[in-house]
Amino acid sequence: MDTMRLDAADDRQTADFEEERKRLTRLAYRMTGSIAEAEDVVQDAWLRWVGVHGGVSSPRAYLTRIVTRLCIDPRRSAQARRETYVGTWLPDPLVGSVEPNEMVSDDVTVTLMLALERLSPLERAAFLLHDVFDVPLSEVAAALDREPAAVRQLASRARKHVRTARPRFTVEPADAERITRAFFVAARDGDVETLSALLARNVEIHSDGGGKVLAFRNVVHGIERALRLFAAQGRKQTVPPKLLRVVSIDGLPGHISIDPGGALQTTALGIQNDTITAIYIVRNPEKLKHLAAEMN
Repeated sequence: MDTMRLDAADDRQTADFEEERKRLTRLAYRMTGSIAEAEDVVQDAWLRWVGVHGGVSSPRAYLTRIVTRLCIDPRRSAQARRETYVGTWLPDPLVGSVEPNEMVSDDVTVTLMLALERLSPLERAAFLLHDVFDVPLSEVAAALDREPAAVRQLASRARKHVRTARPRFTVEPADAERITRAFFVAARDGDVETLSALLARNVEIHSDGGGKVLAFRNVVHGIERALRLFAAQGRKQTVPPKLLRVVSIDGLPGHISIDPGGALQTTALGIQNDTITAIYIVRNPEKLKHLAAEMN
């Protein structure tokens, strides 16, 4: 009988964790910007969870606290990452369907993820837990081991920092796909005339190669520089890039492609009023392993 009760308890414990796994992975990814890191965090949380024997009234709150504390470890902080990263840093591309009911279920885009990088680990955690994941303030305070008033301040400061990075315009799926495909073709061909119509005057290009593959070392600002770069790329390449799939990348329209050298890359587009205001290109193969596995 005792063995049966223990087995039932183990089954319940496993079920409680699996019920939360997807949400915990999404939280860890939003905290770290790394899919591999998020998976490691959730695995560490599981190992801690199996060491708990009863006495947990809310598995959801308990597991959220474990994952949050693992993510704000100084070794995983944005500051530590920036000190060693080569070139422009972008979060691992979280790819989803372009259909609205199948897209990532929060409004954290690449733009907002970059804004979150400028926050302290505690500010980032407070903002994500309270504003994005709708965790009650009392539970956020417990997760961060802070008083509720202090957590309210952390979230407020973070909110002010990232306010301009929150989505202000929505793009209909059909328009997003049309603009994405038009941009891919124009960029592939170095079609300056079409690109001039697609790109905003103050467009920015962020390209993440991580020092492992060729990428723009710094952010490219302005349409004139962008047009020169795309025109030069169109002239130089002998094998054109290949479009694999139009997708959603962290809530932004984008695509997965194969570059002239045969390497995988993702491109996400910030679009406002049918104009591309930002281009986020991930070429670092370490950040594309999860996609490379899907493509094989």
